Amino acid sequence: MRVGFIGLGNLGYRLANNLVDYNIETFIYDLNKDSGKELEEKGAVWINSPEKVADCSDICITCLPSPDAVSSVLEGRNGLLNGLGPKKLWIEMSTTDSQEIIRLGKLAEDKGAMVLEAPVSGGCHRASTGNISILVGGSRDAFDFAFPVLKIIGQKIIHVGEIGKASVLKVVTNFLASTHLVALGEALMVCKKSGLDLERAFEGIKASSGNSFVHETESQVILSGSYNVNFTMDLVCKDVGLFQNLVEKLGIKTDLSLLITEIFNEGRNTFGDKSWSTKIVKRLEDACHDNLRAVGFPSELVDNEIKTTGIEL
Repeated sequence: MRVGFIGLGNLGYRLANNLVDYNIETFIYDLNKDSGKELEEKGAVWINSPEKVADCSDICITCLPSPDAVSSVLEGRNGLLNGLGPKKLWIEMSTTDSQEIIRLGKLAEDKGAMVLEAPVSGGCHRASTGNISILVGGSRDAFDFAFPVLKIIGQKIIHVGEIGKASVLKVVTNFLASTHLVALGEALMVCKKSGLDLERAFEGIKASSGNSFVHETESQVILSGSYNVNFTMDLVCKDVGLFQNLVEKLGIKTDLSLLITEIFNEGRNTFGDKSWSTKIVKRLEDACHDNLRAVGFPSELVDNEIKTTGIEL
């Protein structure tokens, strides 16, 4: 099986690295050629265009920062679509707009290729170890063809339905994570101002009904002061914006969605596109003239769970 991988950012690099470590014949491309140097040293092959990646590969994976970037890679000059055809599979692993993946998927299928969307969830630390979760949309035949590769990249793999459904679910999960991140900042500040030891507060929340994956992971880098979750403010604004677009399209009257979107847009304007998404809590720290620091928390998240072969749930 020959796999092409396009998009070697914070997430894509880690996903591609799992394939290389597993001795999968891997062809790579990114706008930044330097991003692939370490993968090349480990055996990956650099290819000079998305079209040529498709030519070389049975499965072509894209993992890109925005719907516009995906469209450019597929439809641009020397784009991926030019190299797709029968007996090839395109897997889109970006967090993107559900209608856009349906549109682009149709273009790829018109070339005779199979198509899957497979956005991931769990953070870059779990992407590094191959323990990330994968939400998959597309035909069962395409899923079965891709599964030997997906089980290397991820641990819990869920086939949620037709093309477009996985993108909706991924945007939903990112909205939930973003909402809880804002709530955690407020909860921890109440603890701090009430005189609680924040290390004890962290453990108490972790052991309680208020716990979440976001608390167990992102609260640690908030408490350490690094905020380093390897996920940037521009990306979280894109994701909550996609959720708000769904809310408006579906005509749902929500209380939280627009507020969360406004909070993160304010954070983006204050701290910058490439600030870590967890820095959103610094809005409250600055407003309270206080911080949420505690001793003994890491500056970057590490997944200590042993990699196991991915399974379908």
